[in-house]
Amino acid sequence: MPALASARPCAKRWDMIKHALSVTRDGDFAQWYQTVISEADMAEDSGVRGCMVIRPWGYGIWERIQRLLDDRIKATGHENCYFPLFIPLSYFEKEAEHVDGFAKEMAVVTHHRLVQKDGKLIPDPEAKLEEPLVVRPTSETVIGAAMSRWVQSWRDLPVLINQWANVVRWEMRTRMFLRTAEFLWQEGHTAHATVEEAQEETLKMLEVYRSFAEDCLAMPVVAGEKPENERFPGAVSTFSIEAMMQDGKALQAGTSHFLGTTFSSAQDIKFQNSEGQFELAQTTSWGVSTRMIGGLIMVHGDDDGLRVPPMVAPWQIVIVPMLRDQPEDAATIDYCKSFQAELAKLTALGEPVRALLDLKAVKAQTKRWGWLKKGAPIVIEVGGRDVAGGNVSVIQRNKLYREDGKLDSQIMPRGDFVAEAAAILESIQQGLYLDARERLDSNIRRDVTDFDALAAMFADSVKFPGWAEVSWAKPTGAELDAVVERLKALKLTFRNVPGDATPAEGTCLFTGKPAVERILVARAY
Repeated sequence: MPALASARPCAKRWDMIKHALSVTRDGDFAQWYQTVISEADMAEDSGVRGCMVIRPWGYGIWERIQRLLDDRIKATGHENCYFPLFIPLSYFEKEAEHVDGFAKEMAVVTHHRLVQKDGKLIPDPEAKLEEPLVVRPTSETVIGAAMSRWVQSWRDLPVLINQWANVVRWEMRTRMFLRTAEFLWQEGHTAHATVEEAQEETLKMLEVYRSFAEDCLAMPVVAGEKPENERFPGAVSTFSIEAMMQDGKALQAGTSHFLGTTFSSAQDIKFQNSEGQFELAQTTSWGVSTRMIGGLIMVHGDDDGLRVPPMVAPWQIVIVPMLRDQPEDAATIDYCKSFQAELAKLTALGEPVRALLDLKAVKAQTKRWGWLKKGAPIVIEVGGRDVAGGNVSVIQRNKLYREDGKLDSQIMPRGDFVAEAAAILESIQQGLYLDARERLDSNIRRDVTDFDALAAMFADSVKFPGWAEVSWAKPTGAELDAVVERLKALKLTFRNVPGDATPAEGTCLFTGKPAVERILVARAY
């Protein structure tokens, strides 16, 4: 199995290029990831362990994700709402399996006032809460309590709601965007009259996530069901979309859960059916978070920084005027303003083109490389000669270098670029997806048939092993636990059972029993 397919065309003289970042993906992928976040002005440490300040470019990407995904969620009939950040501890105590799954990650509020003592602020012993409040790790319990008030009859169903919020899970090992103590997300929660309706909802939202990841983030994923040991606490079944990063690791980019009556039983979500009998509602939940931005970085970034798909780029085209503190600068600025106005009238990828004129008092070269490191899809430079000739100098972020290793800046007549801008943006979006799709498809092995071969595939000497799709017998209980422990020794986890996998053949790689399905195995974030 070869190393993960590189995004670099072989024809270019890469040894001649001095890249914008001080660390490369091949040299130190983990440090490269942190460097991209820093150099692209995505986020920074906040002073609170595990929490981050999301800077405007990073948050702008999140806003684009939020807007595009919110439209898709609403198109399926869901409505947005909001629930409190604080959840009574008693709500969690009603559902033992759920609270056990999150107990070690819960942040708890126990006092409502501070007092000064010996020059320091401390919790007031007289202000202890009668009941501790959990800072929202997820909202099944509090939303379930609300649904128990809302649902009385079959006529009240289905309940289809979603909220955009922040959650807190006290992680021990954190990494920006991928795993933080506080993160942003959306969480959908629904209640249905029948099992079939709830299961249909679960798969419908999984497909919403799959198509969103691929169409908007240009991030190919594998959609499928999680094994028993990877289910959401309290769920009957959990489904996920899994994306492959450039280091070969998997990232769980979104999940959808069929909860059955687990939470409706604990929260007493009952309804009277059309025959007058009382039943428990069937519920679901599903969500994606800011870890999608971490996935975007690791799928599309290169040794010069981030590359943002045009669909989610806050600014798709950035105009950088080449100013020299000369009288002719005014003409250059006027030229750029009228150019920006022309671009704003265009439509690309279903929306008005987002074009920014950067007039900050910074050297043009510094601004150019700043935007290239941020991953703006197209950077346009305009100097005095361009103005005189009616031209613009175009740099496409996905085609940064020429064959000789120099920056690929194409001089184009202004009118030609305006005519082609939408097609160029669409080409960049499609090109990023196809590069990532090829990487995913070419780095899933399906010829691993025994555990020794699996161990060899993921040996420490193999830097980019990719994933393995193997046959297994779907063991449960203690037998599954034993398999999971064997995988842990190799730092591997089960990802999901691909919905489009071919039928299983032969015996289970782990138990030797007849195989019933195929499952993905990988190292993961």
